[in-house]
Amino acid sequence: MKYLGIDLGGTNVAAAVVDSEGTILGKVSLPTPRGAEAVADQMAAAARGAAEAAGTALDEVVSVGIGAPGAIEPDTGVIKYWSNLDFTNVPITALMKARLDKEILLENDANAAALGEYAAGAGKGSQSMVAVTLGTGVGGGAILNGKLYTGFNYAGHFVIEHGGRLCTCGRRGCFEAYCSATALIKRTRQVMEEDRTSRLWELAGSLEGVNGRTPFDAAAQGDPAAGKVIDEYVDYLGCGVASLVNIFQPEVICIGGGPSAQGETLMAPVRYILNREDYARNNLHRTRLVRAALGNDAGLIGAALLPLFR
Repeated sequence: MKYLGIDLGGTNVAAAVVDSEGTILGKVSLPTPRGAEAVADQMAAAARGAAEAAGTALDEVVSVGIGAPGAIEPDTGVIKYWSNLDFTNVPITALMKARLDKEILLENDANAAALGEYAAGAGKGSQSMVAVTLGTGVGGGAILNGKLYTGFNYAGHFVIEHGGRLCTCGRRGCFEAYCSATALIKRTRQVMEEDRTSRLWELAGSLEGVNGRTPFDAAAQGDPAAGKVIDEYVDYLGCGVASLVNIFQPEVICIGGGPSAQGETLMAPVRYILNREDYARNNLHRTRLVRAALGNDAGLIGAALLPLFR
């Protein structure tokens, strides 16, 4: 069986044809235009291009899954709101069905990425997995007993420091306010302003030159200020990961996104915290903490395989 997935982003529309194991047979990426009708046209073009790249006819594809950001309603196929493209109440599945005449499924892009990792990446072969993606915000998703768990309102957000840093959601102390790549960069800049002798200045050149790698690189060179940033970041990430494990007790928890590129430099200390704070730490079977494996392909694969895991 062949399935088609579309990853709708603010910059690019990507599409891929995959088999039932999640192997990509062909994919295409096109720039994202503006306007709902133009976006639907481009998504359809990407779908046809992916089918051509896979050497298959679109008629052979079972269904088309879409991973989309913003506030969505999978049951109705509507993107309720997405600020990047000024989408409000866009009936995206209806628009796509009119263009492709296929079964169309809609899912949150973070859930789709988590499903991709579960089906064909870091969680393959497990019964349950929670994924955490560290990017502009903190995204994620859960697959429990082999099915995608979306929650009643298809959204999730939680606090790890009561009364802590102000989050963009309006609450204080959110996981995202401490562990997103954005938060890491912001905290690095704060520490740089506190310590003008830090090697961070040499590596970044300016506050604007800071990226997610900067504090890791400076810490690796023995810079105390950078070490402070990384130690703090790891502590909060470990707290959040341990909380997710203690809530869901998944077989696997995987971390993706920019900071995960640090590999065991990040994963090992977080794993140490998890081993200490896992409520089931004395049990024979323990949650495995792993790094996400599929990169940008995770969302494509997960969107494609939606009909198998809902």
